[in-house]
Amino acid sequence: MKPSDKRKFGRVELQVTPFAFGTAPVGNIFRPIEEATSEAMIECAWDAGVRFYDTAPMYGHGLAELRTGYGLRWENRDDYVLSSKVGRILKPKRRSEINFEPWNNAAANEMIFDYSYDGTMRSFEDSLQRLALERLDIIFIHDIDVFTRGDEQPEVFRQAMDGCWKALSRLRDEGVVKAIGVGVNEWEVCHEALTQRDFDCFLLAGRYTLLEQESLDSFLPLCQERNAAVIVGGGFNSGILATGAIEGAKYNYAPAPEEILTRVRDIEAVCAEYDVPLPAAAMQFVVAHPSIPSFVAGTRTVEQLNRNLEWFSHPIPADFWSTLKTKGFLREDAPTPA
Repeated sequence: MKPSDKRKFGRVELQVTPFAFGTAPVGNIFRPIEEATSEAMIECAWDAGVRFYDTAPMYGHGLAELRTGYGLRWENRDDYVLSSKVGRILKPKRRSEINFEPWNNAAANEMIFDYSYDGTMRSFEDSLQRLALERLDIIFIHDIDVFTRGDEQPEVFRQAMDGCWKALSRLRDEGVVKAIGVGVNEWEVCHEALTQRDFDCFLLAGRYTLLEQESLDSFLPLCQERNAAVIVGGGFNSGILATGAIEGAKYNYAPAPEEILTRVRDIEAVCAEYDVPLPAAAMQFVVAHPSIPSFVAGTRTVEQLNRNLEWFSHPIPADFWSTLKTKGFLREDAPTPA
């Protein structure tokens, strides 16, 4: 599979590339990226045929949307798919009064959670203003999960299923956007949202990977039944499936526990046997599922982006996948690349 191939986006009349450009890094998460690097990465992705770009108001307190719109400003708007998110309102504020963590040199906006109908509509309009582009194709309700909201999650979820849903379904019905969904860190939240409302798609961070396939139990089968598309971000489990089981490797934004390090070492041994880079296996495994048209990858340098693009197309023999299953490192019911 090539990063520039086109795939159907679930039941929606959209064609997306299987490799999507994720913009959290250009929002300066953890450390800053220069403007020139941000522009160069977007240009590099475009030249490689990538035509799916995902952003959010949260990323850099609006900075990622500003940079994404700037990077795509002269491209034909009909040639690419663009997604963003709702659930946060950004308001200008003195930098000295803003808690930017984990963003660095972000835009001078404070973030306020707002899942109301009016807040959703305002968030949508504000995103268009920051992007300075005429439309968004996909909108996700952002971070209504336990990971982000803790004990507040049940009430936040209820608010989103009422306020956000009403606004987004209206935008979809009126043809303003083509697809609406939920973007969270937990497949269980996606599953519950799909049982309650008629969503087109989901952005799932890190919960369907070489290390985690529990979403095959109920969520992904329901997506197949409803023809809902799932975009997977965080497919490296926040680091370890890109770096391997090195000292200090990250798993779900924290140092990897020993059992995860051991499992990754075992998978790396199979990778060595078949001369397959671990990150190539991680990326290609995800998009083999029929409900997952794209893998969203965020990068910090052009060199890193080019490596990801190469891994995405790296040839992997079928025996590699069968060996992973034989050794118990992949579920038997997990789809693998043809």
